[in-house]
Amino acid sequence: MEIYDHPTFRMACEQFDLVADHLEIPPDDRARLKYPKRSMTVALPIHCDDGTTRMFTGYRVQHHLTLGPTKGGLRYHPDVTLGEVAALAMWMSWKCALTGLPYGGAKGGVACDPRKLSLNELERLTRRYTQEMIPFIGEKVDVMAPDMGTNEQVMACMMDTYSVHTGYTVPGIVTGKPVGIGGSLGRKEATGRGVGYLINRALDVIGLEATGCRAVVQGFGNVGSVTAFSLAKYGVKVIAVSDAFGGLYNEKGIDLWKLDEHVNNTKSVVGFSGAQAITNPELLELPCEILVPAALERQITNDNAGKIKCRILAEAANGPTTPAADKILDQRPEIFVIPDILCNAGGVVVSYFEWVQDLQSFFWTETEVMDKLFRILETAFAQTLALSKKQKITMRRAALTLGIKRVAEAKKIRGLFP
Repeated sequence: MEIYDHPTFRMACEQFDLVADHLEIPPDDRARLKYPKRSMTVALPIHCDDGTTRMFTGYRVQHHLTLGPTKGGLRYHPDVTLGEVAALAMWMSWKCALTGLPYGGAKGGVACDPRKLSLNELERLTRRYTQEMIPFIGEKVDVMAPDMGTNEQVMACMMDTYSVHTGYTVPGIVTGKPVGIGGSLGRKEATGRGVGYLINRALDVIGLEATGCRAVVQGFGNVGSVTAFSLAKYGVKVIAVSDAFGGLYNEKGIDLWKLDEHVNNTKSVVGFSGAQAITNPELLELPCEILVPAALERQITNDNAGKIKCRILAEAANGPTTPAADKILDQRPEIFVIPDILCNAGGVVVSYFEWVQDLQSFFWTETEVMDKLFRILETAFAQTLALSKKQKITMRRAALTLGIKRVAEAKKIRGLFP
């Protein structure tokens, strides 16, 4: 479908087609599995602080509703397009199925730079977006969550806007909101902690001790920073980090507590005195045991896949490795890849926990949340690893095979209406 034409969507489709061939999915069933069930594009005019009126464009893609309501984040970024959002929604479908969640995938986005908007402007934009989406969302239809450029305050505004419309409080309309209004303990840290847990499991598989390992983290946002701290607790030395403005490198290890204080004060890792400056391309090729791309899509490409020097590639971001890069990595058995739909699944798993707690009005302790999270990730990791070894396929192919097969089987059982 031409409306989704975008490099990231083409990449997601290429991944799907390879697995569809592997599973021998009939040609008549592939389009129904691949393309989104529903896509929305909305105009978002808002009054700005300077008295002008600006128009933004918002998107929401619901990939499938076969297993339950759709679930997925909302990102604010200047480069958001419908095709990118559709790709992320597709990956979310396979991720939810892989981890056994009763969801279909979804994703939303607004093309804007949140750093250039005031808090009042962000609130107006969020409320307008929510209002435009009301006919298509609901706690049993489509549940949003934070993503790049959004946070728990954005989710609070969405919940309030939807609740005002319904006339009663509906905490289950979003996840990733503040704990005081129905959020879950551990949700903010869930993705990064999950990445750290799975890296530790991968170290067990390849026979490396965490103590003495070096880690490089591209993207020091919520996911990247929590991942870095999680790895440090396991004994890993974090030697490099980066954000959208630049990177840092210290072969002796970066003091993460001091760096976190610097980022809180300056909103960037740039200028931190405890490490030397480094570019993002240079960072990806640093010698290390653990490489964590936790930023945007398509960072590991055919240009640098042969140059990365890690033992574990942990994809904390969505779609950081292109199919062309995968072909190169397939020829590098020394690199253990934890694919994105498994590696960063912690966020949606705990979002599911938050949704369940909201529906029941019964809340869990953080210990309960983390215990349940690690159990689900352990099961998904073990199943993916077992299939990879049994069929002699890559970890990415194995994870996608499990996710896509479960969605395909559910659609077949339910049939086609009318």
